[in-house]
Amino acid sequence: MVVPNAKKPALFEAISANIGKRSTIYSDQFSTYYDLKDLNEYTHKTVNHMVEYVNGKVHTQGIENFWSLLKRGLFGTYVSVEPYHLGRYLDEQIFRYNNRRKMDDEKRFAKVLSQVAGKRLTYAEVTGKVGETAF
Repeated sequence: MVVPNAKKPALFEAISANIGKRSTIYSDQFSTYYDLKDLNEYTHKTVNHMVEYVNGKVHTQGIENFWSLLKRGLFGTYVSVEPYHLGRYLDEQIFRYNNRRKMDDEKRFAKVLSQVAGKRLTYAEVTGKVGETAF
């Protein structure tokens, strides 16, 4: 999900809302994550990238691969992305990433269609102008 910034209140709110209690969180040693121990609801394990990239089962390679693909799409394919739409681009990349294996283009396309059939997206919703008059 898109968060407004990488500061503790924003990250902890997103973590609390989206990660089940008693889950194990693997991360790098970004200073804000250090305070996850204060939540007492998660097991937090880190990997120090100054020393190693993997420490037993602890690594961040999967998420770093995801971010690499997202950035490549945002800066190489889409070029100009408005912050208002960032969540949509993120959702698209999540779908692509989660359906990259054991699925050919035909099956992936069919899955996309099955998830949009019967749904309507208006221009006003896309532009964030729901409730505004046309003129």
